[in-house]
Amino acid sequence: MHILGLSGSLRAASLNTRLLRATKLLTPKHMTFEVFHGLGSLPIFNPDLENQTPEAVRLFQATLSKADAVLIASPEYAHGVTGVIKNALDWVVASAEFSGKPTAVLNTASRSHHAWEALKETLNTMDANLIEQACLTVSLTGIEMNEDAMSRDPGIKTSMACCLKTLHKAATALNTR
Repeated sequence: MHILGLSGSLRAASLNTRLLRATKLLTPKHMTFEVFHGLGSLPIFNPDLENQTPEAVRLFQATLSKADAVLIASPEYAHGVTGVIKNALDWVVASAEFSGKPTAVLNTASRSHHAWEALKETLNTMDANLIEQACLTVSLTGIEMNEDAMSRDPGIKTSMACCLKTLHKAATALNTR
């Protein structure tokens, strides 16, 4: 089973990206976890380009299609989702990459709930199979840990193990139908 991680932040030191990298380190052997690093290469969504899909978008769509489940970690900007994650979702809203795909959302700031709720609403609109039990807040605001330290933190290890197990169960249930 393959899980795709998407970070809504392009910052090199992003807590969201670090949490996804830590999750990759915590992924059990019977699963694979990939953090997609190409969201910053996607052009601004333009419906006029849908019939001449840019190469970066085709790569994103192909990578998303291969995933059995998706885990999104994104910060909140001005009470909304980041432009990078919204742009990525806009590029696949009309296609079937998210339709029925088990998806979870991570929040790294306990007080940032507006973007989280908006992102979940967008994913539901796209017919993603939003697995609420796998959606977590892992409060990291003000914490200076790299992904290795995060992967050793008992609280983060427990939270992410539960998230991965729940996503695996949802994806496995879909594949046995």
